[in-house]
Amino acid sequence: MYVAMNRFRINDGHEEAFENVWRNRNSSLAEMPGFRSFHLLKGPRDEEAGTTLYASHTIWESEEDFVNWTNSENFRAAHRNAGGNKGMYAGHPQFEGFVAVVDR
Repeated sequence: MYVAMNRFRINDGHEEAFENVWRNRNSSLAEMPGFRSFHLLKGPRDEEAGTTLYASHTIWESEEDFVNWTNSENFRAAHRNAGGNKGMYAGHPQFEGFVAVVDR
């Protein structure tokens, strides 16, 4: 199992718009071999920074399946408008990938 996560810091006042981007996005993840599930997670608000932490979280059968997704036309289509929504993001997303050591 492979877990791929992107962490996003979203500026105050943009939380609903950010969530709607994900709710309304045209995703073809389910068509990809090895895809198991997707979640958008909302974390804590950072009062000092004026941001809320979010993480997109996908689970794959293997790291190879995830890499195949990142090299696919489906990936390019899903990320075609990623540079939009100026003012929403407090910096670039931070990617984290994990290989399962114990999977029960």
